[in-house]
Amino acid sequence: MPPIDLTGKAAVVTGGGRGLGLAYAHALAAHGASVVVNDVDEAVAEQAVKSIAEAGGTAVAEVVPVGTAEAADRLVARATQAFGRLDVLVTNAGILRDKVLWKMTDDDFDAVVTTHLRGTFTCARAAAVRMREQGEGGTLILVGSPAGQRGNFGQTNYAAAKAGIAAMARTWSMELARAGITVNAVVPVAATAMTETIPAFAPYIEAMRNGEPLPGFLRKGEGFGTPEDCAALVPFLASEAARGITGQAIGIGGDKVALWSHPQEVKSAYAEGGWTADTLADAWHTSVGAEPQTVGIPAPRIPEA
Repeated sequence: MPPIDLTGKAAVVTGGGRGLGLAYAHALAAHGASVVVNDVDEAVAEQAVKSIAEAGGTAVAEVVPVGTAEAADRLVARATQAFGRLDVLVTNAGILRDKVLWKMTDDDFDAVVTTHLRGTFTCARAAAVRMREQGEGGTLILVGSPAGQRGNFGQTNYAAAKAGIAAMARTWSMELARAGITVNAVVPVAATAMTETIPAFAPYIEAMRNGEPLPGFLRKGEGFGTPEDCAALVPFLASEAARGITGQAIGIGGDKVALWSHPQEVKSAYAEGGWTADTLADAWHTSVGAEPQTVGIPAPRIPEA
């Protein structure tokens, strides 16, 4: 395959001022795309634009919290005003309000769902309208999470939003196929402000910040690395090399890339005339319930010293 070249394409990266979003923005610009960097912090957004320019790329900032239709329209308008078009949308913006169910407030739930789920919806809708008007296809890259794939303790709001994002990717891949717009969910695993709160990861992240490399058991066995390790997937999915890839959930981190399965039936049983509560109780543990599915993000396997 020829080198990935996004010259002439314009992209929007929400939450692009720091962490994974900044890595995505840099990766797109490094491959030739012009980038709108979105963030809620003007200084952070402008610094991101400056860093991209210093690396030889092209970027502008748009400071607005995602969630509303008005914010989404501003992002699309910024791309078209600055670069004349919109080809790629990366919905990365997100916040955390972690609490267990019985302590989570309405505001905790609504804030996370508004930013992650509604923000993805409104931005994708505005981008799809623009891309369909252009008539040249496009790319929607929705950022998911292992929490959305498997659930995570204390993250009702975040896990629900990320699960919804994966479902939207599957749905939109069908709805936008005729327009030549691909839609995929990426599931990154990286050293960020969120993962450093995981006790098993914290010392390795701290060592990495002090210049030490992450050990191989994390990069390979856990698929855990830096934000930059996750970034390559974004320009790839935005390129012609990935035109046939859509409706997928793709994990990346450290030295690992993986394709997540879609939810599907794994075992079934039948009862002539249908089931009753009693026949379900009799059959469950020897039929469909013999091997129940696991939940939660598996704990990292840390080698013994």
